[in-house]
Amino acid sequence: MDRTNLTMLTDFYEITMANGYFKNGMKDKIAYFDMFFRKVPDNGGYAIMAGMEQLIQYIQNLKFTQEDLDYLRSKNLFCEDFLQYLKNFRFSCDVWAVPEGTPIFPNEPVVIVRGPIIEAQFVETMILLTINHQSLIATKSNRIVRAADGRAVMEFGSRRAQGYDGAIYGARAAYIGGCMGTACTIAEREFGIPALGTMAHSWVQLFPTELEAFRAYARHYPSNCTLLVDTYNVLKLGIPNAIQVFREEVVSRGFRPAGIRIDSGDITYLSKKARKMLDEAGFPDCKIVASNSLDEFIIRDILIQGAQVDLFGVGERLITSRSEPVFGGVYKLVAVEENGEIVPRIKISENVGKIINPCFKQAWRLFDKETGKAIADVITLHDEVIDEEKPYELFDPEYTWKRKTVTNFRAHRLLVPIFENGKCVYESPALKDIRNYCKKQTDTLWEEVKRFENPHQYYVDLSLPLWQTKEALLQKYSV
Repeated sequence: MDRTNLTMLTDFYEITMANGYFKNGMKDKIAYFDMFFRKVPDNGGYAIMAGMEQLIQYIQNLKFTQEDLDYLRSKNLFCEDFLQYLKNFRFSCDVWAVPEGTPIFPNEPVVIVRGPIIEAQFVETMILLTINHQSLIATKSNRIVRAADGRAVMEFGSRRAQGYDGAIYGARAAYIGGCMGTACTIAEREFGIPALGTMAHSWVQLFPTELEAFRAYARHYPSNCTLLVDTYNVLKLGIPNAIQVFREEVVSRGFRPAGIRIDSGDITYLSKKARKMLDEAGFPDCKIVASNSLDEFIIRDILIQGAQVDLFGVGERLITSRSEPVFGGVYKLVAVEENGEIVPRIKISENVGKIINPCFKQAWRLFDKETGKAIADVITLHDEVIDEEKPYELFDPEYTWKRKTVTNFRAHRLLVPIFENGKCVYESPALKDIRNYCKKQTDTLWEEVKRFENPHQYYVDLSLPLWQTKEALLQKYSV
């Protein structure tokens, strides 16, 4: 998977612009691009950064094959000198990014690319494709896992994903967000995510009776026997048959039943009844698994209603982020180098939310030393340093009279070096470590920020020098 050449997976205008830059003698002009997003999916309070490892693999494999060049030549749009340039193409940019698993917020840079304009522009499509997709699924997964309130969540969405890459990398992102396993077998082979699953309804239907189906399964898997009990009737057939088979085929072999799964009906009602029946049968340790078009809102509601569910299997509404299936990350030019100086660039719009923050920047997260909680994020010029030993004044970049001075804080740089002059200088952590890091970092957010509805706004402020630069550019280009 990491050897796949995806160089031509790009918007065609990236190539037409590259040819134009080349013909205008601009191929060596240094440019700075930011990737950021404008809105948290599902109107949530934060998102989760994911996809960096696949982006690294893409950049490391970035090269134009003879087949690529022959295709471009057939378009009769590109000069031969440009095609020769592509033949010898080498990525030489610097890249900074926010580590995977970090909570991220609108309008702050999560990836910064600096380098020759053709190279820095060309990677736009794959940066957005990779980070947008996995951040979307990691964010949805994190919401669902939090709704489960300590109960395990399994990602069950492979068959409903948007294509096989959506299934594979969606499983990876879901694990980062907090899922404990996946139904996607290849995800365990590639990433070490525990692959989980037992039986489908077809297994039960294939046998003359449900009881025989359960017996056949339990004989082969007595040490991990979870039975699907809703093929015919959960309470009249499924649970009684499961209890009988647990006694005859599982306990008799020295094991304990792993669980039952309910995939339809009123989960709250059925799980309560199932729990009572299993307890009375002497199986209080038998887990109840629930699946069937679940999401964070359904899980939260059935638990409030007293559902006796120990594990959740969540499929289509997780792997597609069905409630809001787009993560609106964008990639914008923010500065260029001229005569050895960094010159800011800005994009202005009638829509205030689409006005970008110019300049080569760094993003910081301020933590309260006493509580360990995140106070706010601050975007600064790249060479600014936030001095932890001095009080620091935060102000809203739009409503500038809203101000707060913070003391006794720790300032943490969010963006870390990934590539230097085209060479990867970052070692991606193990996936389970990214997952653990995500949990720890999410715990630094106040509960009010993590509300599903009307979360408290977490502030992303600009430093005074950056704000002043932005205001000057707005005045310069205002007509």
